[in-house]
Amino acid sequence: MTTTAPLLKINHLQKKFGKFEALKDIDFAIYPGEVFGFIGPNGAGKSTTIRVLLGILKASGGSATIFGQDVWQDSVAIHQRLAYVPGDVYLWPNLSGGEIIDLFLKMNGERHSAKTDALIKKFELDPRKKARTYSKGNRQKVALIAAFSTDADFYIFDEPTSGLDPLNEQTFQDEVLVLKQQGKSVLLSSHILSEVEKMCDRIGIIREGTLVETGTLAEMRHLTRTTIDVQTQQATPELATLPGVHGLTAKHGENHVNLAVDADQLTAVMQYLTAHQLVTLTSTPPTLEDLFMRYYAQPNDARTVDGK
Repeated sequence: MTTTAPLLKINHLQKKFGKFEALKDIDFAIYPGEVFGFIGPNGAGKSTTIRVLLGILKASGGSATIFGQDVWQDSVAIHQRLAYVPGDVYLWPNLSGGEIIDLFLKMNGERHSAKTDALIKKFELDPRKKARTYSKGNRQKVALIAAFSTDADFYIFDEPTSGLDPLNEQTFQDEVLVLKQQGKSVLLSSHILSEVEKMCDRIGIIREGTLVETGTLAEMRHLTRTTIDVQTQQATPELATLPGVHGLTAKHGENHVNLAVDADQLTAVMQYLTAHQLVTLTSTPPTLEDLFMRYYAQPNDARTVDGK
């Protein structure tokens, strides 16, 4: 496989449940060594997409391939090279965490290794306890340890840090970056924007079964606004009327304002402010949260059906 060939390729993927369209038109690709963030709230279609990729659900239209193989017809062959962690892990209640990790590894043709032991220590899991005594976070740890112990070519994580404390979330992020350094590919489905922002090379935003935006964070930031807190020596009466300026509010102190500026108008606004003699200026670059809210903080949303 050449480095330019996508490891996963989705074309116009659709999935209907009766009359309800859970997936209307999904298009994206993931390349070797790439961490792809798949974001959207519950009900947007993230998990439905993943179930199609895993061969659990059959698509109603379009196509999806992993390693160049059809996800429905060749699911058995694909699963031999794939590791998957769901957002809700169900375990055998009478087995210990360690026994379940070993069982997962055996099912994937792998063995308990020094890496497994290191991961158990990193995630601070007590492997001797029965699974029925585990919290949701500990159940997630069992699946994550097994997945990170597996030498797969492609890793799919569907809301994997659900129930984990901040330290274990950091451990998860560290391990994903190790996979990336090893040239592995990762699909990370999440609604935790900071998690996606830290790890992902590219991002796809899904809204009501449609992929509304795909690209790197840098490419997407043209859609977001920079927040500026500024004080000038001279008054700035025209500032509110300049193109690209939003939400101008006066602060305590003379000629002290807060505003948001569209990226394509930032240079012109900065020139205007500089001409009015800057006293202080603090700018906050846009985050993934801003971009996310651009698509979801819209009135008259109707997402009553949970097509997660």
